[in-house]
Amino acid sequence: MRAVDLIAKKRDGAALSSEEIHWLIAGYAAGDIPDYQMSAWAMAVVLRGMDDRETADLTIAMAHSGDMLNLHDIAPLTVDKHSTGGVGDKTTLLLAPMVAAVGLPVAKMSGRGLGFSGGTVDKLESIPGFRTNLSAEEFRRAVREVGLVVAAQSGDLAPADKKLYSLRDVTATVESIPLIAASVMSKKLAAGADCIVLDVKYGSGAFMHTLDDARRLARMMVAIGSHAGRRVSAALSSMQQPLGFAVGNALEVREAISALRGHGPTDLVDLCLTLGGQLVQLAGLRNSDEEARSLLREAIESGAAWEKFTRMIVGQGGDLDYVEHPSRLPTAPATLDLPAARAGHVAAIDGQALGMACNALGGGRSRKEDSIDPRVGMVLAAKVGKHVAQGETLLTIHAASAEDARRVAPGLLAAYTLSNTPVPAPALVEEIITA
Repeated sequence: MRAVDLIAKKRDGAALSSEEIHWLIAGYAAGDIPDYQMSAWAMAVVLRGMDDRETADLTIAMAHSGDMLNLHDIAPLTVDKHSTGGVGDKTTLLLAPMVAAVGLPVAKMSGRGLGFSGGTVDKLESIPGFRTNLSAEEFRRAVREVGLVVAAQSGDLAPADKKLYSLRDVTATVESIPLIAASVMSKKLAAGADCIVLDVKYGSGAFMHTLDDARRLARMMVAIGSHAGRRVSAALSSMQQPLGFAVGNALEVREAISALRGHGPTDLVDLCLTLGGQLVQLAGLRNSDEEARSLLREAIESGAAWEKFTRMIVGQGGDLDYVEHPSRLPTAPATLDLPAARAGHVAAIDGQALGMACNALGGGRSRKEDSIDPRVGMVLAAKVGKHVAQGETLLTIHAASAEDARRVAPGLLAAYTLSNTPVPAPALVEEIITA
């Protein structure tokens, strides 16, 4: 076989055989197929798509391109959560400690920023000293001793996906339902979690702009997980505006810390209760949404979730002082308030525009080798449904320089749509999809 022939075959709209897909992924993982050919193949997939069988084959090939982690010798059952990505999405930072605090070990492999969406690993690395690159033994020890670990994807777990994941970020090949489904589920299958909840986002601040696309992606991933013998459910959640108020790595860590201490934004906390409630029910701890949410609320109110979070930080090398005193986290030297051009009700916020502005400030990557500035981002003062007066602050830009802040300000102002009549806030969760 030749990679160029498989690129041409997919370019022309034909389905690749199982053998061809496994050969392609094995060759890419081994370094025999270069990035430029894999980029061309990924673009062909974006333009031509993949059928369900191809997507399942791709998932399995990537999952089996490295080690398949089995944690049953140290934990009878482990749980995991994955978000398809959105602006201001810091749910893992709150959800994982909540779930671990009620007795469900969380063994999570997380990604870095992809496209205009921030990554959990980048956020956690804004805490000085925090290590996300863990060996398999360190990962297992954290599960055994803390019951909670959030690490970067190990080079030994789904290495083909790790390479393709970073390549897609810089080659405009992120927005493909089959590639997203295979990427997510290959990591979940390789990491060994028994119960998985998927947060599939839709709206302007998500990769899936429409509810129909989000539903298709969710059903595809639930089917893949169920076929592999895992307990899986998916929530379709709105990203028609950023989640919470903070956008940007250190800013989002601060907001998550506030939530763990009982003072978080309502939408962030509610979404975590919904997603966590699914894991609690999948694991059999409770039988209803109400009972599961009550159990998780108690984990926050009692301080048990906060204790789990701090144990994870210390266990992975983070300086606890920065968590206990979050004002010490990296802080941008320049801030700029963005005033409303006129009075009105906030009718819509273009989340993608906010995510792209954060990237432009240095909070994301345009090349694989780019570094992240953890200080930059923005904090919203007005979300959908709020009435603002002329000149009232819509959001505050946090930048490395005043010039950087002024440069992104016009695009951020254009991201806000104001209405003369009241507008209700969008529903947070549209649907729960189960096997």
